[in-house]
Amino acid sequence: MSTELESTRRALREAVAQAEHAAELARLLDAVQSRLAEAESRAEEVKALADRLSEAEERLADERAAADKLRKELAEQRYQAEVANWKLSSIKVARWNRLGDAIKTGKSNPVRLAKELKGAARPVKRPTAPKRKPVAAARAQDERPGAAYQATATTRTLGGASFKLKPYRVPTGPNTRPHITAAVVAEPHAEALLRYEWRQTTGFTPRDFARVLPQEVPHLLLVESVTQGPWAEELLGEPGEGLRALLAWCAERGIRTVFWHTHGDPADFAASAGLFEHRFSADPAVAWPRLPFGVQPRVHNPLPLAGGRIDRVLSLDQLLPDHLAYPDVLTSYRWPAAVTCPPGTPTWRLAELAACGTPIGDDPDSRRAHVALRRAYASGTMTEHVDALLQTIGLPSARATLDVSVLLAVPDVTRMEHALAQVGRQNGITQLIVIGPPEAEQRARDTLPGADVIHRPLQPGMTVGAMLGRGLDLCEADLVAVMDPRDVYGSHYLTDLRRAFLFGTADIVGKAAFYAHLRKPQATLLKQPDAEYTYLPEITGGTLLARRNTLRELGFADLTDGWDEVLMRRCREDGIKVFSADRFGYVRVRDEDRWLLGAAHLVEYGSAEPHALI
Repeated sequence: MSTELESTRRALREAVAQAEHAAELARLLDAVQSRLAEAESRAEEVKALADRLSEAEERLADERAAADKLRKELAEQRYQAEVANWKLSSIKVARWNRLGDAIKTGKSNPVRLAKELKGAARPVKRPTAPKRKPVAAARAQDERPGAAYQATATTRTLGGASFKLKPYRVPTGPNTRPHITAAVVAEPHAEALLRYEWRQTTGFTPRDFARVLPQEVPHLLLVESVTQGPWAEELLGEPGEGLRALLAWCAERGIRTVFWHTHGDPADFAASAGLFEHRFSADPAVAWPRLPFGVQPRVHNPLPLAGGRIDRVLSLDQLLPDHLAYPDVLTSYRWPAAVTCPPGTPTWRLAELAACGTPIGDDPDSRRAHVALRRAYASGTMTEHVDALLQTIGLPSARATLDVSVLLAVPDVTRMEHALAQVGRQNGITQLIVIGPPEAEQRARDTLPGADVIHRPLQPGMTVGAMLGRGLDLCEADLVAVMDPRDVYGSHYLTDLRRAFLFGTADIVGKAAFYAHLRKPQATLLKQPDAEYTYLPEITGGTLLARRNTLRELGFADLTDGWDEVLMRRCREDGIKVFSADRFGYVRVRDEDRWLLGAAHLVEYGSAEPHALI
């Protein structure tokens, strides 16, 4: 009996102990459930942080201007996500958490409960807490126009044959008006035309413009009639809330707003366009002020591809397959010997082809191509169209000019009339410095009535280089031209030569390829026909057009013959870039010249002017 009683007592004690233990386990279970709820909250936090991280990474790709700031934010968010994950992992391996899991698993099976509790009691290594890592310095983003806008399609296919092209390198600046910032919504073609005209912000969306645009508050907002991308739905039909919010944001800050209709039915955009302060159209049939497409000299120019042109005449469809992005279109423009374009080809397309020096038609005639290039630029560049836009909306359109001061030294009185006649043909001359006989002053004023004429008399024994140096000190225009009184200059000579400063990066422009005429043998020669549109060590002195400040730093050698050779040598020594333009518009005239006879190609016996002056 006593044994049975003792057994009962022991069983009771064990039952009480188990009950107490169960109560403790219940308390622990409540704590575990509380921690689990906290863990679930952490999991939601992790998910939220992961979502934020994903969103931030997307923004990082879209908004290059905020790259450094976003890198820091992302690093912190990653760290917080790691911390949250670490906390969640720590909760899962914590003893109390594993005990709770064991109790849940074995509460209806004491044997299993004991086994699970034994396993939960084993020590488990906790995860290592994350540490903040230093943010690696980001590479400085090159914000120059075109820096991230380069050709990628280097292969073209014709009749089953593949051709490997060396892509045209889209230039990376400079800006024409660095004092103006424009926020632009445009398709790739229009964006390429505008990107060099000002500091340009693109890529913002209806969702993030309020965060992106304050990083560099624009002076104007220009929105094209886009039919693709995040703004298309905002513009077509009834204006979207994102568009209304953007325009309200601009209105609060006094930012001018411009709508630019370039394609599509104007009626589809009428409601949205009515919300803008100013409306322009590329279509003359639309009753808004005109803002047509124009050639952009920075990308529509005769700079050749590295591999030259293919010896084929292509159709426009062969030249421009549908898959090409616009930077690749700029490569294609420069590739064929000529292009045939069907009726109805947009005028802007024809102008862009012509501005790239590509003959349009079945005959790859370089003379006709040069005239077409000249017409394309004369029809209006994008820079000139933006000038008109800014004037209309009331923003300053100040930019560097291509005004020219001409240096004309006439040591031989018999050449005075001829020399002044050549100068009188030119456009864009704001100042003429003439060093010659006394009668040259009045004759020069009669020849250039709209220019500032400064005369200096000849001095005995003064070299041509010394005369030019004296005249250079009097020059005030941005560009300085040297003209030789012996030579012949066409009416488009200076206009053609100045154009190189719109697309090139040289400080000195001239001609290494040119026509020459030798009077005694009556021979017309062509010097270096392959030296067009390229950077070279030297050009001939009679075609010199240079930036005034650069020329003042270099100076002129005190020589009559060879002053230009010394100048070119100084350019090479100082790393000054020299650019050779086209062969047309100039004839070097000498009685005889052994050097030319050995270095040029004979064209014919007769006048050079029909070949050169087009």
